[in-house]
Amino acid sequence: MLEQCLKEDRKAQQALYDRYAPILLGICRRYIRSDEDAEDVMIEGFFKIFRNLRQFDRRGSFEGWMKKIMVNEALMWLRKKRLPQSELDEKLPLIQEDTDLRQFELEGSEIIPLLDQLPDGYRTVFNLYVMEELKHREIAVMLGISINTSKSQLILAKKKLKQLILEKQTKTQNKS
Repeated sequence: MLEQCLKEDRKAQQALYDRYAPILLGICRRYIRSDEDAEDVMIEGFFKIFRNLRQFDRRGSFEGWMKKIMVNEALMWLRKKRLPQSELDEKLPLIQEDTDLRQFELEGSEIIPLLDQLPDGYRTVFNLYVMEELKHREIAVMLGISINTSKSQLILAKKKLKQLILEKQTKTQNKS
């Protein structure tokens, strides 16, 4: 399919889109609250993928390469909207305690509504650290923040997620 896409075969491009759009939309949606905006970002990402196919060096996974493009597109969209920067620039003390979320069992479909309730700065750092497995140093460079701000944002995101999960569990138990 990749070879056909390199030849600009429209059917192959459609097949590639159909195969990966749900996965890549999910990535965009983790960063961006609105379904419509996430779809727009995904479409822009696909344009970049098709335009830059020759840059894929085949050393790594093609899917991983596309995912990286989508993450970068989502971050560029957030920067254009200036959403997380004001939150990220807040002077937060470095919090030493960490919140472990592994104790909670969540379905994949449950995480997006929870992430939607986080401030954009928290959600962005959480996604980059937990989902994309980037280091705080990399996140700091990508977002133009300090390493300590990245760490604080992650800890605050985990605390807020824990609070949201506990509230959801309490509501579910009270309905029973």
